Amino acid sequence: MFGRIRADIKATLARDPAARNGLQVALLYSGLHAIWAYRLSHALNARGLSFVARALSQLARWLTGVEIHPAAEIGERFFIDHGMGIIIGETAVIGDDCLLYQGVTLGGTGNESGKRHPTLGDRVVVGAGAKVLGNIVIGADTRIGANSVVLHNVPPHSTVVGIPGKIVRRRKGDENEALSHHHLPDPTMDELVRLAKRVDVLEKAARRKKK
Repeated sequence: MFGRIRADIKATLARDPAARNGLQVALLYSGLHAIWAYRLSHALNARGLSFVARALSQLARWLTGVEIHPAAEIGERFFIDHGMGIIIGETAVIGDDCLLYQGVTLGGTGNESGKRHPTLGDRVVVGAGAKVLGNIVIGADTRIGANSVVLHNVPPHSTVVGIPGKIVRRRKGDENEALSHHHLPDPTMDELVRLAKRVDVLEKAARRKKK
C-alpha cells in the first residue's frame, strides 16, 4: 500500500513541472487524492462492500471533482492533471502510466450491459475535455487531443484529434512523447486550407476564360 502511494507521488513529480516536492503533492493535489480514494473504494468493492465503496467514491467526487467508479480497473502510476470534471465509468480499464487531463470522460454510449466503457492501454494520454465512449480499445502509447470524441478502436502509437476522433499520426514507439496540444494536426483546418486553395485555382481559371 505504502509502496503504491510512493509510486503515485513519484509519478506526479515526474509529470507535473509545477510539483515542487513530495509533501506538497501528497497534501495539495486533488487528482492524487481522487486516485487514493479510488484505490480504497476499489478494494472495498472487491470485498463485496459495494455500498460503502460507492459512498466513498461519491464523497471523493464531492471533494475532488473526480468521479471514478469503484469497479473500474486502473493500473500503476496513474496521473490526473488538474482533475476537475473527470468521469471514469464502471467497466473502464486503464493501463499503467496513463495520464488524463481535466474534463475527460471515459463513458458509455447508452444503456447497454456488460463491458460498456473504454479500455486504455499503457502510457495513453487523454487531453483536456476529451470524451472516449463505449466498449472500445485505445492502444498503448496513444495520444488523444483536447476536446476530441473517440468512438472507435485506436491502434497503438496513434495520435487522435477531432469530432469524431480521427487518427492523424502514427508514431514509431516514442513512448515518452508528451501531448503537445499546440503541435497536434488540425484535420478540419487542413481541409479548409485545401478548399481555399482549390477555390483560388478555380477563380483564376474563370478569370482567364473571361479574357
